[in-house]
Amino acid sequence: MFSFDPIGYVESPYKEKFGIPRQPGLTHSIRATLRLHPPYSHPDSVRGLESCSHIWIIFVFSATQDKGWHPTVRPPRLGGNQRLGVYATRSTFRPNPIGLSVARLLSCQQQGEHLCLELADVDLLDGTPVLDIKPYLPYADSLPEARFALGAAPEPLKLPVHFSATAQQRCDAIERQLQLPLATQITEILQCDPRPAYQQDSTRIYGVRLHQFNVRWQVLDTAIEVLDIETLND
Repeated sequence: MFSFDPIGYVESPYKEKFGIPRQPGLTHSIRATLRLHPPYSHPDSVRGLESCSHIWIIFVFSATQDKGWHPTVRPPRLGGNQRLGVYATRSTFRPNPIGLSVARLLSCQQQGEHLCLELADVDLLDGTPVLDIKPYLPYADSLPEARFALGAAPEPLKLPVHFSATAQQRCDAIERQLQLPLATQITEILQCDPRPAYQQDSTRIYGVRLHQFNVRWQVLDTAIEVLDIETLND
């Protein structure tokens, strides 16, 4: 039996699973922080890491770990009807709820007793426990000849993102107040198409939690329409 202590936790604008890009590197304007906690936050522990452009993050699927695992799963990108073995997917419902993600490393800074790694291109839920960090090695980790027939790169929604007058007004105010590129972040996330492949109803209105906001939107025939941006109270 093994027992692992988290070395730290992710602070991310993604507040729920829905809306998070299905793989890292699909959105570039989102920023996150990996905050390392004592005793794993000694500055010597990241000596040399500043020479890395990217790092591997080994983490726990904490939001779904209590739901157990399944031998087969229905990947949403395959329409939700085709079953694959769990080991042939990146499903969260695994025998051991451990994930692996690559992130762009922007900086390492000591903040009191915590060591903070500023990250970009992340696909990690806010509050995600992290077990380990490893450097990304381009000569070994990048394999252009690798193939997986069922894992084709996702096609982005090739639709413009339009903001309603109400949503644009809210977005402008939030950007001024918080100094966030919110419109760019929303556009990148929605063009990744968070919808399951089997949900293509143009009348359905979706909500994505980003930062402390609920972004309400729908996909029309000619555009992705952002209807409103609501402030959440929790």
